[in-house]
Order: sequence, then structure tokens, then C-alpha cells
Amino acid sequence: MLDILGPAARYCDGISRRSFLKIGAFSFGAASLSLTDIYKAEANEGRSSSHKAVINIFLGGGPPHQDMWDIKTEAPREIRGEFYPIATSVPGIQIGECFPRLARIMDKCVAIRSVVGAPDRHDAVMCTTGWPHSSLQNIGGRPSVGAVLSRLQGPVDPSVPAFVGLAASTQHRPWGDPGQTGFLGPSYAPFKPDGPGMANMRLNGISSDRLSDRRGLLTSFDALRREIDATGAIEGLDSAQRRALDVLTSSKLVEALDISREPLRVRERYGDGKPYNFQFDGAPTVNEHLLVARRLVEAGVRCVTLTFGRWDSHGQNFQLVRDHGGKLDQCLSALIEDLELRGMLNDVTVIAWGEFGRTPRINNGAGRDHWSPVSCAFMAGGGMRTGQAIGATNRLGEHAFSRPVTHGEIFATIYRNLGLDPATTYIVDPSGRPQHLADRPVMRELVG
Repeated sequence: MLDILGPAARYCDGISRRSFLKIGAFSFGAASLSLTDIYKAEANEGRSSSHKAVINIFLGGGPPHQDMWDIKTEAPREIRGEFYPIATSVPGIQIGECFPRLARIMDKCVAIRSVVGAPDRHDAVMCTTGWPHSSLQNIGGRPSVGAVLSRLQGPVDPSVPAFVGLAASTQHRPWGDPGQTGFLGPSYAPFKPDGPGMANMRLNGISSDRLSDRRGLLTSFDALRREIDATGAIEGLDSAQRRALDVLTSSKLVEALDISREPLRVRERYGDGKPYNFQFDGAPTVNEHLLVARRLVEAGVRCVTLTFGRWDSHGQNFQLVRDHGGKLDQCLSALIEDLELRGMLNDVTVIAWGEFGRTPRINNGAGRDHWSPVSCAFMAGGGMRTGQAIGATNRLGEHAFSRPVTHGEIFATIYRNLGLDPATTYIVDPSGRPQHLADRPVMRELVG
């Protein structure tokens, strides 16, 4: 709620100026903005602006690398499993049979088959920050890429948050983590459409007519600010409250979240991911979240995170991959093609990955267990050199046999795609020390 305590006065509508000015309720993390910023945004209203962005798709639970992008045809059946490789649009590159749509657009994609350095932890921290969970825990931990973008680049549009987390809450809570703010603090937390913020995007009895004269309202707000500055009361407002007025008078965010505005053929191309099988304590396979992510980026969001499915396949691994993999194949290929069609693919980095891989040997329940020595990632866009498969595991899918790739290298590349040089860009932590965005250089295969 935007509550501002003003000096004593009474107006014809019976509202006391000493009472709190309450015009609505809205909450999400973002940097504070001046009225000048808002006026500039008004002047630019309706103009399109290109910006760099990232869509980070977390495959919570740990997807099986050897059943997706690195099929082990020479391994014995108790390790290789049920799937066969299929050809892609790039000669010499094959991926798993559950991904025929992605195979057709492999020239626009990159499969990383040798991600190393993951801990045996069921959380998204390494996939949202690029750093181990323990890094800088004494001062709050490392911030996620979304929080970093909110801090360093801020919003593209004052009425649209820079960082949005689409993941719904999960019974195993770490799988629903949209990305922590770490030592940057709550001001840079993501907006979550399924949380209190979305429910509060209402005017709480204030008619749209009373908010139609936006500039006049903002002028009054500015006058009130000057009037009470001397008391220090304005300093009590947090960054979310200072942005609430602008958001309440804009429909861009609400419209971006409304996929009914999309043509039916587009929605059908993405699919809905139903029925939600194998969900248990994890996330559902909401294909539509990838469509929402594209719409949010178009509206000005810099970072969208989401969790797709529950990949913890201790049992029925192959049934799960057929279900989750087929749905991911549909919506991820639709997203990549959609971004290209709209001229956005070079500006938007897309990545899909999980916290670790799965055991080479199939267990007695036709499942694969946790395997932290190696995992995988699938990327597209961002102006990268695509049409590649980077790295490989050994014959049994146990370890990185060639070109081990660290999370730090992947995040350095993502930051580079977003316009931030990881070698020279720093964030100052609460102790006043500069902190690197990533601990490794960019992947030269992708950007060199």
C-alpha cells in the first residue's frame, strides 16, 4: 500500500491530509526512480526500444544429460537406456529422440554437454547466480543475474520491473526460487505475478477516472514530497512504494501477463503443458510460461526466470523424460522461433538447465539418481555463435571427457550478452568491496 502521512488539512472530499494517502497496493523490488524518470517515460510512451534480456528456464530436480543432449550409443543398455539419438539441422550433431522440434532448429541453438562444478544440492542457486551456495554467505550471499541487472541497469520502463520470477511456489521450496538478491538486499527482488503483488494490482476503490490525470496526480505527489521532506518522513518510503504510483497507472505489465491477447495459433504453438504429470513436490510443466516470458521481455523486463517441471527421476526416468521432454521440446522451440520471428533473438539469451545430472547406471526402479560430476545446458539467442555442441562426457556419461564448462563461464557469457563486461564490471558489496559478476571468462566458442 502506498501510504504517505501528510500535514493536517481537510479537502472537499472529506479526506484529511494528515491521514495516509492510500491509492492502491503493489509490491516488487526495484531501484528508486525520480519523477523526472517517470516524465521521461511518458515522453517516450509508445516508442519501441530494444534491450538485452535473459530468459532462464530452470529444470528443477536435475535433468538426465545422457537422455537429452548426449545420448551414449556405445554404452551398455543398463547405462544407455531407452532413447536413441536423432539427426539435427547441423551436420554431425545429434540429440535425444524426445526433441525433434529442437533438432530442426539446432542451427539456432547450443547444447553444452559437459557442465561441471555442481554440488549435490536440490536448489537453483548455481543456475541463477553462477556461484556456489556458500559464496559470501557472511554478507547475504551472491545476487542472482536478475538482481544484478536490476541494480546495474534498472528498469527499461518505470512501470515494468526489470526482474520477474514466473515460478509458482513448490512444495520443495528451493525449486520455486526465482533468484536470490544476496548482498544487494530486498530492493532488487523479483516481481512474482502469482504472489501478493499480482493480487494487489488493483486500485482498492479508487476509480480509474481519479487516476486518469496522471501528470496532475504526480505533480500533487511531488508537492507533497516537498512539503514533508523537512520532516524526514519521505525517507521512510521504500523503493517499492516510490514506484507504486507509476505502476498503478500503467497497464503494460498486466497486458504482458495476459496471454489471451495472443493469437490462438501462437498459443497452440507453445501448448499448455497439460496434463501436469510427475509434478509431486515440484513445478508443473507450464508451457505457457515461456510465452509469458517472451511477452514480458517485449514489455521491458530484463530477466525472466521460471521453473519447468520436476526432473528428479529416481524412478520411471524414461516415462518422465518422454513427458517433460516432449513438452519442453514444444514450448522451447516455439520460444526460440518466436523470438527470431520478432527480431528479438539476437538480444535475448535463452538457457534451460538443472542443478545437476543423473547417474549413468539405471537403478532397479527404471530411474536415475543424483549425479553431480557433470550436467548439461541448452542455450539459444543472445548474439552467440550457435549451431554447436560443446563438450562431451566419456563413453558411460560419467565425467566430462572434453571441454569441461563451469557455471562461471556460462554466466560470464550471459552477462556479456546482456551488455556487461564480466572482466571489468563490479558490484560493491555492503563492506565496500568490489565483487566480480563471474569467476571465469566468457566462452570463446560462443562469443569469440
